[in-house]
Amino acid sequence: MASTHAPQVSLEPWSEGDLDLLRRCNTPGMTAHLGGPEPEERLVGRHRRYLDPEANGTMFRIVLVPEGRAVGSTGFWDHAWGGGPAYETGYAILPEFQGRGLAVAATSAVVGRARADGRHRFLYAFPSVQHAASNAVCRKAGFELVEECEFEYPEGHFIRSNAWRTDLSEAGGR
Repeated sequence: MASTHAPQVSLEPWSEGDLDLLRRCNTPGMTAHLGGPEPEERLVGRHRRYLDPEANGTMFRIVLVPEGRAVGSTGFWDHAWGGGPAYETGYAILPEFQGRGLAVAATSAVVGRARADGRHRFLYAFPSVQHAASNAVCRKAGFELVEECEFEYPEGHFIRSNAWRTDLSEAGGR
């Protein structure tokens, strides 16, 4: 009989030692819906921003519990959308750990962290309309599909995305 228990993950603050994890997420397969891998110089710059919450919000490595293995990354950061201030989130799970519900568990955990931060009412995610698995993560994590839109990521690269939103307020929370 298959287990019905949600996978256990912890979110640990991004650290100096996580550059290798960022490199492992920067492959053609992992970035196919994001415009492809970034050059090393941009990747190192992004890692530096991840280390500075003032520059890029709150970033985490996703750690599988109880094994303690880093399996991906997530976080939340300021991003105005829909006429007001909000947070944005994104997530990446290494290929060998995909298909286990880890992205949903991590996204649900990051919703809790953003809610506790309390500065904005909404948290958005913007997966490509063509990325079925990433859209499923949003749906399973309780986000509502708001609209289809043009979204810039990385800088200078526009993709057709779905805008998913979850309400972080007491009234909107689950």
